Amino acid sequence: MSDPEAAPTQAPVVLEARALIKRFRTGGREVRALNDVSFRVRYGVVTGLVGPDGAGKTTLMRLAAGLLAPAAGDITVLGMDANRESLRVQASLGYMPQRFGLYEDLSVRENLDLYADLQGVPVRQRGERYRELMHMTGLAPFSDRLAGRLSGGMKQKLGLACTLVRVPRLLLLDEPTVGVDPVSRRELWAIVYRLVRDAGMSVLLSTAYLDEAERCDEVVLLHEGRVLAAGSPATLTARMQGRAFAVTAPGMNKRDILARLAARPGVIDGVIQAEHVRVVTDRAQQPPDIGTLLPTSPSARVDLVSPRFEDSFVALLRETRIAPARQPAAAPVDTITPAEQAGEVVIEVDEVKRRFGEFYAVNGISFDVRQGEVFGLLGPNGAGKSTTFRMLCGLLPASAGTLRVAGLDLRHAAAAARGHIGYMSQKFSLYGNLSVRQNLDFFARVYGLSGRRRGERMEWALTQFELSSHVDSASADLPLGYRQRLAMACALMHEPDILFLDEPTSGVDPLARREFWDQINALSRAQVTVLVTTHFMEEAEYCDRLAIIASGRILALGAPAQIKAAQAGQRPEPTMEDAFINLIETFERRGERP
Repeated sequence: MSDPEAAPTQAPVVLEARALIKRFRTGGREVRALNDVSFRVRYGVVTGLVGPDGAGKTTLMRLAAGLLAPAAGDITVLGMDANRESLRVQASLGYMPQRFGLYEDLSVRENLDLYADLQGVPVRQRGERYRELMHMTGLAPFSDRLAGRLSGGMKQKLGLACTLVRVPRLLLLDEPTVGVDPVSRRELWAIVYRLVRDAGMSVLLSTAYLDEAERCDEVVLLHEGRVLAAGSPATLTARMQGRAFAVTAPGMNKRDILARLAARPGVIDGVIQAEHVRVVTDRAQQPPDIGTLLPTSPSARVDLVSPRFEDSFVALLRETRIAPARQPAAAPVDTITPAEQAGEVVIEVDEVKRRFGEFYAVNGISFDVRQGEVFGLLGPNGAGKSTTFRMLCGLLPASAGTLRVAGLDLRHAAAAARGHIGYMSQKFSLYGNLSVRQNLDFFARVYGLSGRRRGERMEWALTQFELSSHVDSASADLPLGYRQRLAMACALMHEPDILFLDEPTSGVDPLARREFWDQINALSRAQVTVLVTTHFMEEAEYCDRLAIIASGRILALGAPAQIKAAQAGQRPEPTMEDAFINLIETFERRGERP
């Protein structure tokens, strides 16, 4: 572990935590949220507090803001003790929690006025400050719009503007980009760095997204209340030299390749990236022999590639034995199928529209999905993805057009079609006051399972999703990753032919995201059709085909490689995020933004 005391000292320290311990009682047991945590935040830089759900990030933020008292240790903020001088600390910093308290029935301007009143900003100073904030966040054209009618990304920017009505010396941002689309995420980061550059602000930002952590000047890696490492992303990444490889097998299914590689000795991580599978090994080495890795694929090749910050974080978890070695969700496949193999059409969407009053959430979209295919639906917040999912699940009727699922027209046979469908909604939709076992039992009964069959499926869910140790815990008390596992298990209780996953990995850590995609890949190999929405552009690479939508219309449809090639422009090797942002920005430049 990196020594926090060895952090660079060339700039003044604006926040210092020393041997912090914080305990909570939940469900009749004591949980140590922070365990001997020490680190520093320097003036004028962005420091990332990086870790999965339940790592202790929010607890640390609340301690720094003087909203909680530690059980032991201390935390100094801007030269003040955050526990003994909490009111002075709160008057000197800005704090934007995960669920910022916007008033959705007030306009953008009225929300600003409310927070200016709460922060004691004189009326005569507000006009100029509001103009700066509206320009910085791009919200000037929407000052009279109700906050409840803003997109997710615009709400986050308004929350940040309200936090900055009074200019703070230190800004605390607790996971500001969770559930936000790539365009809005990029805009929020531009705002953060403008604040550091132009206002000389210091920023402590928590995130579970490792691509965001790489943008920070310094990072503190947390897991289960402990500091794993601290330092610059570049320093932590450098330790992974010689351990990252790209495996390319032209024409072969990348999900099958990943399943094979994940089971190989010495491979501690693997993800699909562009046209190859990226693997990380437990030690530095020359590129492994392809005959060892993929003996049935003589045309494949292995190349050494530069490491990423994410590799370092995953390796730290493996090395400290916090996370076990990765195992595929099902037995590795014996053969690797061709990339283009697909079954018959099981979902048909033809010129579908959905109107709410005069507003079209979905406006004439058409696509089809084949059996065993993983189909991704991508788009910015408010694009119409969740509305499309609800129509396909028979939960919402279309205003126009045709929807067919499993050969059934949803206008006439929605109930019958739902018997073929599993649905995991964007927001946790289980019963928080019921235990894991009770939720599984409830959904099994809803899907008509009884007797021995119900018991078998409940045991399968507990084993497959590693929920046995939490079987009697209330679902509301579970860490986010486990809540998401439970939600997916409930959606699969009746062994559906088609599975709809609406942003299943939003807010969960990279390891949990890998587990989810291992499950999805195994389902696809079993010929289950999967439709998924996601804001993680690297996850889009796992899909066979994608539809990118905005304002209820399809902007691009095809395989990830096809979409990237069409948006390449001046970039020789565009990422999916590059292609996505280019499509959305081109669409908005045409004046088609709602």
